[in-house]
Amino acid sequence: MNYSHRVGVFSQLGYRLSQVSTDMPHLQEAYLFNNWFTIDMQMRAIQAWANLLEENKLAEWLKSYQFPDLSEPKTIAIIMAGNIPLVGFHDLLSVLISGNIALVKVSSDDSVLMKWVISQIIEIEPQMTHYIRFAEDYQLKNFDAVIATGSNNSNRYFEYYFRNKPNLLRKNRKSLAILSGNESDEELSLLADDVFLYFGMGCRNVSKLLVPKGYNLEPMFIAFEKYKDIINHNKYANNYTYHKALFLMNQDPHLDNGFLIVKQDDALDSPLSVLMFSIYETEDEVQSFLALHQDHIQCVVGSSQQKNWIPFGKSQDPKLTDYADGVDVIQFLIDLN
Repeated sequence: MNYSHRVGVFSQLGYRLSQVSTDMPHLQEAYLFNNWFTIDMQMRAIQAWANLLEENKLAEWLKSYQFPDLSEPKTIAIIMAGNIPLVGFHDLLSVLISGNIALVKVSSDDSVLMKWVISQIIEIEPQMTHYIRFAEDYQLKNFDAVIATGSNNSNRYFEYYFRNKPNLLRKNRKSLAILSGNESDEELSLLADDVFLYFGMGCRNVSKLLVPKGYNLEPMFIAFEKYKDIINHNKYANNYTYHKALFLMNQDPHLDNGFLIVKQDDALDSPLSVLMFSIYETEDEVQSFLALHQDHIQCVVGSSQQKNWIPFGKSQDPKLTDYADGVDVIQFLIDLN
């Protein structure tokens, strides 16, 4: 398959995804297998990809790359995460659209939906059976390079196991929002999306706030009320109840609105159902915090015009060029040849 053919396959996939409805059996199956994957959250991920896979967007994404003639494509092992629906799809897309072979190890948490999407790719273009292999069928061997996403603990294993292969290894990363105190009600409502979409389980979800000294949290709590029903989700409620009890037992000062705990803490990472915040007095303190944690930050949300900050409400709407950890996967693949 040539380049234009591959682009055509994925644009057709985008159209198919745009036609998915909430009554599709695979959505219910994925939810029963993993209760974090509610129908609404799966539909959001599917529609996001349907939007990104438009032919003009694919062409715009790829136009700056010089793809080599792959008479002998490389086999790229992809070890996928499964914290949110289809989180591993960008790696799969990058490998296949560059003309390489994907040896896929899907996450057990996202096996149903991911395998359904892969089945659609093969249904659109049966030749893709020669370009997509599953690790459980072929085992994780006989590959030329690896892209692996996992926790910090699993990353240590990856670093050892794949030390002799070209690799792109990702650890845990978190995202934060920087508030000025001048945010509008609309911006705070959009911030709620950054915090709560996918239950806050994505690396692009805001799990940390930097707020100015004297910041009034009440307007933010009011804006967050639109997600109050999240407490009705059993798994989320269990996390909330556990951390609430823990903070009360330890007499840790915190704020609680009935479905989210907000706590002042210098840590970048927040447990599920908890939002940490730190106070700053000067812009230099903000920049120092960002510099200190730069290797652990996925994205920064805020109203600043700085080109690397994401507008409120957009953290879970990455573009095709928004590579995880800021590492260009397409260029990584091109450089293998």
